[in-house]
Amino acid sequence: MANFIHDYICLKKKVAKKLFEYNYISLNETTWGTWLDAQVPNTYSHYSDLVMETLLEKVLPQMQKHTGLKLVSTYSYTRVYKKGDVLKRHKDRPSCEISTTMNLGGDKWPIYLSPNENVGFPNEQKGITTESKAKGIKVDLRPGDMLVYSGCELEHWRKKFTGNYCAQVFLHYNRKQSKNKNEFDGRPFLGLPSVFKRRK
Repeated sequence: MANFIHDYICLKKKVAKKLFEYNYISLNETTWGTWLDAQVPNTYSHYSDLVMETLLEKVLPQMQKHTGLKLVSTYSYTRVYKKGDVLKRHKDRPSCEISTTMNLGGDKWPIYLSPNENVGFPNEQKGITTESKAKGIKVDLRPGDMLVYSGCELEHWRKKFTGNYCAQVFLHYNRKQSKNKNEFDGRPFLGLPSVFKRRK
């Protein structure tokens, strides 16, 4: 599945680039993805791609099983990182209460998370030091591997990328009982672009 999605998003990126080059669509048109994400400038990304939104929903039962939480889907976000990219240390917005990053393919690029002794799932081990918070915990993912973490609670980042490219999809969820619950990221249903937030 990861291999199929990897090939799909790489082809979509290639098609989008050609459509932009030939002015078939404008750079502000997000249906095919964008290179205008301020968090990682000039890197292809896509909010709520239909394949990724389908994956978001298909993974939901496994997410609930492994976290022990009742969850609702919020949104998916895909990036195909390029050489030299940096993902700065940050926490996510409320729609990313329970986050995942899934390696779809490309070159290895570890993600780092700053641990927090007050956050975790039932079987998580303790023993967190000030040094481990500053340095972070390094996690290497192979294609098909998915890391689950508390995106709003744990700082996470990636150092300067030295490979050629790395394709990742982020799948985001909220707890069903959360005061910040924002099912479908405020859209009427999955698959819609961000302009549909709060439109019913």
